Amino acid sequence: MVVRIRLARLGCRNNPFYRVIVTDSRTTRDGKNIEVLGFYNPIGKDDEKKMRLKLERIKYWLSVGAQPSEPVERLLGRAGMGRQGGQLDKFPIDALNEEKPTNTENSENNGTSPEAIFSIGLPVA
Repeated sequence: MVVRIRLARLGCRNNPFYRVIVTDSRTTRDGKNIEVLGFYNPIGKDDEKKMRLKLERIKYWLSVGAQPSEPVERLLGRAGMGRQGGQLDKFPIDALNEEKPTNTENSENNGTSPEAIFSIGLPVA
């Protein structure tokens, strides 16, 4: 039996609210759970109301072999429990925020702007 830490969706349409739960991997998303470890409200305005986790219980479940899902790993990273060498460490934040230089040499030779080339993929005549 593989135990997973994952999100169960609650709330109304267009107003999601998630519980962080421990469950068997074979159960459905909103099915039977073993333990509720906290909640996540993506629409919440304050950090206090947006996410609350029982970190001691999460540490316990991780120590006995529970596997967190990818969204739960991101939540744990925000809470300061991220793993080293995880998915978030593959792409540094600085590399994602760098601006890419535009190729102005081609636009002068062809007479088209770089925006026209990249917007639809073909040069405009």
